[in-house]
Amino acid sequence: MKFIISFIFIFSFVLTLHSQVDRTNLRIGINAGAVVGDASDFYSFTLGLDVLHVWGLSREIDLGIATGFLNAFGERDTLDVDGLTLDTQFYNAQFIPFATALRVYPSYGFKFGGDIGYALGVDPGNEGGFYYRPMVGVEINGTTELNISYSTINNEGSFSNVLLGVLFLF
Repeated sequence: MKFIISFIFIFSFVLTLHSQVDRTNLRIGINAGAVVGDASDFYSFTLGLDVLHVWGLSREIDLGIATGFLNAFGERDTLDVDGLTLDTQFYNAQFIPFATALRVYPSYGFKFGGDIGYALGVDPGNEGGFYYRPMVGVEINGTTELNISYSTINNEGSFSNVLLGVLFLF
């Protein structure tokens, strides 16, 4: 019984907050960045696609779902070991993240937040892993956002990158 009353109270509270500000929208964008950490020995840079849908819970908070695509470009390297020269090629690493998105607006046009979830590895041998991505963003105009973020995918090691992105709001 306590559960049902608590659920009704929370549901009513969220609906009340939602009705005050409706910032519900779809955001689609692109990002590019540099691979950092241990993975930077094998990958040079990344390009990606971001898709998220958020609902305005209050004037200061949005909650939503996020997905997209991330491609890290593998490097070619030449190793010289005891007079023997080896050419190596690291194949691209590709991920599709599935995450919950939270955005907080401390002032008009400025936001911070993050995504947390799981990134599915697309390329052969890539299992994916736990995904998180803190971010800071600024609205350029009413339909465009510029953001910087740091994303990490953890699974027996970490794959991290620093990203600069542009999102278009629909």
